[in-house]
Amino acid sequence: MSKKSLVTSAAILGVAGIFVKLLGAFFRIPLTNWIGAEGMANYAPAYAIYSVLLVVSTAGLPVATSKMVAERYAVGQYKEAYRVFKISRVLMTALGVLGAVIVFFGAGPIAQLVHVPGAALAMQATAPALILVPLMSSYRGYFQGQQNMNPTAISQIFEQVFRVGCGLSLAYIMMNGVLFSETYDSGARGAAGGCFGASAGAFGGLLTVLILYLMKRNAIRENILADHTTERESAGQIIKNIVVIAIPITIGASLLPLMNSIDAGIVNSRLQATGWSVNAAKDLYGQITSMADPIIGFPQVLMAAIIVSIVPMVSAANRLEDKLELQNTIALGLRMTTIIGFPCVFGLLVLAKPALLLLYPLQPESASNATPCLQVLAMGFIFLALVTTMTGILQGLGKQNWPVINLAIGIIIKIIVTYILVGIHSINIVGAAIGTMCAYITASTLDFMCVKRFTDVKVPVAKTIVKPMISALVMGVIVGFIYKGCFAIIGSNSISTLVSIAIGACIYGVLIIKTHAIERNEIMAISIGRKIAPICDKLRLW
Repeated sequence: MSKKSLVTSAAILGVAGIFVKLLGAFFRIPLTNWIGAEGMANYAPAYAIYSVLLVVSTAGLPVATSKMVAERYAVGQYKEAYRVFKISRVLMTALGVLGAVIVFFGAGPIAQLVHVPGAALAMQATAPALILVPLMSSYRGYFQGQQNMNPTAISQIFEQVFRVGCGLSLAYIMMNGVLFSETYDSGARGAAGGCFGASAGAFGGLLTVLILYLMKRNAIRENILADHTTERESAGQIIKNIVVIAIPITIGASLLPLMNSIDAGIVNSRLQATGWSVNAAKDLYGQITSMADPIIGFPQVLMAAIIVSIVPMVSAANRLEDKLELQNTIALGLRMTTIIGFPCVFGLLVLAKPALLLLYPLQPESASNATPCLQVLAMGFIFLALVTTMTGILQGLGKQNWPVINLAIGIIIKIIVTYILVGIHSINIVGAAIGTMCAYITASTLDFMCVKRFTDVKVPVAKTIVKPMISALVMGVIVGFIYKGCFAIIGSNSISTLVSIAIGACIYGVLIIKTHAIERNEIMAISIGRKIAPICDKLRLW
């Protein structure tokens, strides 16, 4: 049962995540073209502050809710699971209201503090979202605890559709309209319209998840009425448990933005210390942050789907003390990670430059120069993927402090490596990418040691590492030749890259089936797999 649940849940959230990511990319392009650099200068600090406050209010609490609901569902305590949900909903709404009040009434002083006065209106436009998103996340956490990922996936899609549609429409209307024209210029008004998209999206997502909740309400009520368990925790104890789980997760989610902020200071100062001009240093840093990092972030969506799916499953098995189920879930989660991660590694290694030129055709020189950074980050992606999955496993086990400690150690290693390597003129910005890779290697190694220590899980090395890695390596070599052949015939980088990716995906799919890295029953666990499996049978791939 765990195989079907984990594969299906991850697939649902993965597809939704990719769709959301594509819509997000679509949102930024016209917004930037409409409001221009000046408008984006107002948009960026407003959205950055909104993102930080959102991490504080939503990073840990939905995971805590999911974990605690899953534990109670596992032993039939449906009434207690519902109480956890209601209390977490109040907590998250209260945090959201606090954040909204700070942003709305403190927008002016905050904008002055960051030296972007025009960002004040954009900050106020995000305030409603700071109330709506935490409330929406509480419902998502409740459903995730029941191992039902459909409401999360569907509400994510509607949230992004509302965000893009309303955000772009308002940006265009406000930029060209008369609203607030006496106090703000067109760029500031356009940025505010774009930022209000976050609030509109939150409304759309919340409305969707509420409708889905109402549709499930009778089933929830039936479970609660059928619950004859007598164990009951006080509200104070539930709040304490939520906070104990949520705080380290929130700290962990804050470490990466903190690392990026520290990174910016170190990289720019070290580059200038070795002879690079201020503008050259900014350009080099932009290659990794604006070009390479976003590409790595795309497959990371699939890893996020695994972590959301695996937390409640590990929590339930751990609560039932079902050691076999726990170990099977962990082993499958790690195998799914490598099956997804390795083709990303080798695919990006081979197609790093073509992919960059595909996405940034107007900046060919910078895109070409960013290739080494992307290749190094690609090699580190498998370790980032493992960190993501094992963080979910440890959170499900109630050991949420350890991923934070391990990532903090990895960040220290990154700072040291980055400081040394970026200071070497010939290595320059690639040193920052190497530092990031070292951080994830360190954190993933320490995380695995913790998982092994707490569960004694036995990971089949051949099936989890060797077969996916060899399949991805063979695919990478073939894709390299396909790209060169297509480019020689067609002369178009965009078409050659897309064709190579499509063929590479098919080749990799065949290879992991032929090597039995993935089994037929695992493919049959998802709806599209039930259509693929008969084709594989006819082709005798099993």
